[in-house]
Amino acid sequence: MISHPSRHCTVELQALPSRIGQVRRIVSAHLRYWHLDPLIDRAALGVTELLTNVHQHARPDKLCTVELELLLDRLTVSVRDHDPRLPVVEDMGEIAPLATEGRGLAMVAAMSESWGARPDGEEGKVVWFTLPTAAGPVGVPARVPRLVGGEQSVPRFTEVGPALDGARPAHAPARSAVVG
Repeated sequence: MISHPSRHCTVELQALPSRIGQVRRIVSAHLRYWHLDPLIDRAALGVTELLTNVHQHARPDKLCTVELELLLDRLTVSVRDHDPRLPVVEDMGEIAPLATEGRGLAMVAAMSESWGARPDGEEGKVVWFTLPTAAGPVGVPARVPRLVGGEQSVPRFTEVGPALDGARPAHAPARSAVVG
């Protein structure tokens, strides 16, 4: 389900591998429509990593909402799910060189301008990242994500990288329409 394709897009889905590929194509198509072709690779990579985390870790279900929002010179990509546990960022030094998981949030931090996670009500969370729409290289984040610990719940807001104005981005409630 997709909302009005102006400067806001919302997709509700089950975070299953086949759906993740579909959402990646939807994100790419919207960015082309908005003439933001240079952001396609980074946005698709970031949304893939966030949806993969929902698929692998979210409980009780895999239902989530992906939201794209273009405001002024920033694209914010967010994923809302029903699991209140905030993500845990692995210490890159602790991951085996040939490991096939554990690097996703570090990649999101490296390729985005900023990212974070926040509780969403009593039973959910939102994980988001921003990309500048102006052309230019992506810098190395000011803080490298650190291991928070096991499968623990992190009870506070977590943010890596500079905030736009010191506040986290406002997120509108999920809206959708059936595509016919």
